[in-house]
Amino acid sequence: MTCPCCEAKLTIDPKLRKVIAHDAPFKHSNAPDLDRAAALLREQAARREAIFKQSAEDVKMKSQILERKFEAALEKSKDEPVSKPTRDIDLD
Repeated sequence: MTCPCCEAKLTIDPKLRKVIAHDAPFKHSNAPDLDRAAALLREQAARREAIFKQSAEDVKMKSQILERKFEAALEKSKDEPVSKPTRDIDLD
């Protein structure tokens, strides 16, 4: 007979109605495979490094774009005459 809780093999004496032997079931190890875990860690580290490099490249690209926009705005403002800005108080 098998135990409904732990799946162990039980030997029961029919006359006494008692368990006379208990054979523990084979327990499957839930421990992770260390080689697989190490490979996953290396893979994740490489992925993080790639994301970091892409982020650094994006920051450089953004800096270059902002520099170009600033230069374009500076060139545009050189062509316009300098005028006194209007204030809300001056409109009254």
